Amino acid sequence: MNRTIKLAVVGVGNCASSLIQGIEYYADARDDAFIPGLMHANFGGYHLRDIEIVAAFDVNANKVGKDVAEAIYTAPNNTTVFAQVPPTGVLVQKGPRLDGVNKYTADLVPVDDAQEPVDVVAALKASGAEIVVNYLPVGSQEATEFYANAAIAAGCGFVNCIPVFIASDEAWARKFADAGLPVVGDDIKAQVGATILHRTLTNLFLDRGMQIKHTYQLNTGGNTDFLNMLERERLADKKTSKTEAVTSMIEARGQTIDPNDIHVGPSDYVPWQRDNKVCFLRIESTHFGDVPMNLEVRLSVEDSPNSAGVAIDSIRCCKLALDAGLAGAIVEPAAYFSKHPPRQIEDREARELVEAFIARYGHRD
Repeated sequence: MNRTIKLAVVGVGNCASSLIQGIEYYADARDDAFIPGLMHANFGGYHLRDIEIVAAFDVNANKVGKDVAEAIYTAPNNTTVFAQVPPTGVLVQKGPRLDGVNKYTADLVPVDDAQEPVDVVAALKASGAEIVVNYLPVGSQEATEFYANAAIAAGCGFVNCIPVFIASDEAWARKFADAGLPVVGDDIKAQVGATILHRTLTNLFLDRGMQIKHTYQLNTGGNTDFLNMLERERLADKKTSKTEAVTSMIEARGQTIDPNDIHVGPSDYVPWQRDNKVCFLRIESTHFGDVPMNLEVRLSVEDSPNSAGVAIDSIRCCKLALDAGLAGAIVEPAAYFSKHPPRQIEDREARELVEAFIARYGHRD
């Protein structure tokens, strides 16, 4: 069996940079090595080095035509550089602009409108891609649907790392099922980020018999993702995804929280933060005797590396699903790796389900 995972990347931004750097950085890791952010170095028979970038798409004129290994370091990318990736021989191809660039990011993302976009389906087929990973900007509904359709037409699985609902949308999940292809998503969770921290603390309160009275999660950052999200109209799915990731934990215990008592979402763009994200989180509750208390947390993380390992595991789960002939939304990995999966499952249980998924569908030498 071919143990290569042929991957096409949509959006060669900070997240793609961290993912591709990570593949290089850990290429020589032992199968039993501990790698922060990954469940396993060898994931059901697939190592990180088995992931091969075979196609990449972007609209930024400064990235189109460059080798992927050069494009991942090209502005406005501003994440930490922890590995130097050698030339891949894969050039970034121009995709359709659609709704991928907005009024706030236009100055940082030059688009050559005179250059025609490639035939994405033909490019995917020519590359031999098996899986498409979606790293488009938040709010790119039209563009995400375009690439999801292209993945189906080219016979590729789809890993959706952004909060446009594909795997968690019944109609889209059915499209992938009818095509005999797996889809994993939506909206990647970070390794230890704002959402997973908020979920964990929420569960801690509920485990200790304390009701969530009020809570907020505010996030600031200086990458193009935060700049893009200044256009609030693009945030509907993002807010839904991040909010439901928390409220689902509350509702699973038979409790409710009024929508006015929870606020989760991006707050502002701070250019000098670059790819560093700062989360301010507050939970208000009461102790025995209705005595009030509150918890405040400040989390600072480099945003893109924080999600890269989770995306790599999602990609490898998608490949196992392809190998096994599974189709439609793949619930087990989505519940652990995504903020808005088809079905919300508590994180500890979801991890056990992923381990069972690997045991069932993984390959043994």
